[in-house]
Amino acid sequence: MPLAARVPCPDPHPHPRPHPRPHPRPHRRPHHQPSRPLALPVLLALLLVLAGSGSAGAVDRPVVELSKSQAGTGGSVTVRGSGWRPRALLTLLVCGQAEPKRGVSGGTSTCANADGRAVTTGADGRFHRRLPVVEPPVPCPCVVHVATVTGAEAEADAVLQVAGHAVEPLPAEAVGGRLSLLADPRLRGSGGLLTWFGSPPARTLVVTVGNVGTSPVKNPVFQIGTAHGVYAPAWQDQRWRGTIRPGGKARIELPVELGAGAHGDYTVSLKYGGKVLAEHPWGVGRPWGVTLFWGLVLLVVPAALVRAGLAVIDHVRPRRPGHAARPARRLPLRAPRRASATPWFAPDGDPPRSSGP
Repeated sequence: MPLAARVPCPDPHPHPRPHPRPHPRPHRRPHHQPSRPLALPVLLALLLVLAGSGSAGAVDRPVVELSKSQAGTGGSVTVRGSGWRPRALLTLLVCGQAEPKRGVSGGTSTCANADGRAVTTGADGRFHRRLPVVEPPVPCPCVVHVATVTGAEAEADAVLQVAGHAVEPLPAEAVGGRLSLLADPRLRGSGGLLTWFGSPPARTLVVTVGNVGTSPVKNPVFQIGTAHGVYAPAWQDQRWRGTIRPGGKARIELPVELGAGAHGDYTVSLKYGGKVLAEHPWGVGRPWGVTLFWGLVLLVVPAALVRAGLAVIDHVRPRRPGHAARPARRLPLRAPRRASATPWFAPDGDPPRSSGP
């Protein structure tokens, strides 16, 4: 008989077995992986962005080029431009005592305004136009000055040598106080009853300027320009009494007045030292009182003339025989009544006697 296999008896008091301790892993040194070359693409992208912004800024800046840099009086040059505002109206002038760096320091009074040309830019901001070469009213150095007529101010110059024209050195730049705009301009004032009947509209231009130069500005002379629609502004000199010290600021108030009966959209500009400091739109209402007045005139005057004419005609025209004036009828005078006999019932009267048979 086979022997029975021994079966171990279960322990009546079992003890928990101890957990085996994990063997400590050997310390490994970190393996330095080679870094990926991410810096190079980032740098390239940054350079491309900077280059794109630089080219865009170069395109947006107005540029003027001439077909030739020297020409004689009576000839012409072709002016080409790019980077201008689309569909913008520009003026082309030959100006003296100017250079591209300093601009036209003497204003348009140093330009040949009678022989200027106008051109409108295309949708891409480009243009080309032939400009006759004439002698400016002042000596050279000369430039072809291109500037916008409406909208945002923009200008550019290109050097042009006018053969046979006098050349004199430019006057030295004034080193001293320079004014800069510190706050947006505003127009103060409103129209009244007289303005409604055609009186000249008037406002006060209020601006705050600061002296960013190194010397004080005493009694500066500003130029106030008013432009109607697409026309160029008409400038007037106005002196402000006061002194602005270096680093200081001042509130400037200058009167602005338009002509009698003016109405529509106007633009008020402030210029100092040949540079436009501020621009502000001004909408002037129509003087309806004038329209009402002329309407009443057209109604009342013709009616009065008709009445006067009819009265004159009625007084002057001859009378017809058949319609001669009839003599006025005289009413017959009634005879006065005789006093009636004393009635029988009077106190002194006798009663009437009756005749008997």
